[in-house]
Amino acid sequence: MSERISREELVKIYNIEITFFDELVDVGLLNVETENEIHYLLYEDLPVFERFTNWHYDLEINLPGLEVINDMLRRIKDLKRENRDLMNKLSAINDQYEDI
Repeated sequence: MSERISREELVKIYNIEITFFDELVDVGLLNVETENEIHYLLYEDLPVFERFTNWHYDLEINLPGLEVINDMLRRIKDLKRENRDLMNKLSAINDQYEDI
């Protein structure tokens, strides 16, 4: 089983509102495991949780803003990957023509 931390522990450690955590889960920004009616966040997802928490509490970004930022960052990551793939294909094509 992966290491995880309960929602209640996170709320205490990060001094956040439990409703904020629940809203992140409700809109799909966080994935949790539930066991015996206790919600757990996997340790591997802590950086994502911390990023949303910092944006919300330090930068005062509301939940819809977090959703938009998260979606835009995901799209940028996808576009970078697609650009890298296209550059690799272009390089391969150039290599073929140089051999002629």
